[in-house]
Amino acid sequence: MNGVNNEWAIAQLDDFVRATELTYIPSPPGSVGFHAYRTAEPEEDVVRRAHVVELILDRSVPRWRNLEVDNNRKKWALHREASIRAREALVRADEIRRNLGDDAPEISAASLHPWVWDGASSLWRSGHFRSAVEDAAKKVNAETQNKLGRRDVSETKLFQEGFSLDPPQPGRPRLRRMQADGSDTYKSVQRGAMALAEGIFAGVRNPFNHQDPTDIDEHVALEYLAVLSVIARWVDDAAVEQAT
Repeated sequence: MNGVNNEWAIAQLDDFVRATELTYIPSPPGSVGFHAYRTAEPEEDVVRRAHVVELILDRSVPRWRNLEVDNNRKKWALHREASIRAREALVRADEIRRNLGDDAPEISAASLHPWVWDGASSLWRSGHFRSAVEDAAKKVNAETQNKLGRRDVSETKLFQEGFSLDPPQPGRPRLRRMQADGSDTYKSVQRGAMALAEGIFAGVRNPFNHQDPTDIDEHVALEYLAVLSVIARWVDDAAVEQAT
């Protein structure tokens, strides 16, 4: 996984698996049905470990919460099985990539611009990829409105005005990706940002509002998020030019 310290993550998973090893506690003499299971470490310590482990699982086994595990009688069974799976995925990542893939560069959704992943992460982890893209687009739109201090325009119109080559006007500041020196390069980067934003909002976000709400494939959704990430980074890095 991109951006993950595998050695550290494996150690965290190993510690959690050891901490959740169960000991069977039989029913007291003369009674039936009062047996229980006790984890190797106290519940409070397991809970502390679980927070970090869940973050690792979200990266390595994204839909781990949907694993079919009987969690009724044995607490932490789902976390434990997912941790074992995640550990194997991390330990054998290079081997799996060599034998099952083309060893091409990878992109992790979690490494995208924070605006995009913050908007998409919850629904992405539950497998709602179309909705994740929609929420990421809404987040990028909202953050761009915040940066420009505008609520009167949104989506395509917002980026058209934000990256416009025209001088800023009262209430209509501009986003400048570089110094507004009038050069061909300056005009090119401004037009490029405007065109890319128009493309994703007019070509993806707007159709989502008018088409049947069928989901999209994960790899298609990741491509859309990558485009939104580029736009988010350009907006985030741009200077705001106000009317004087």
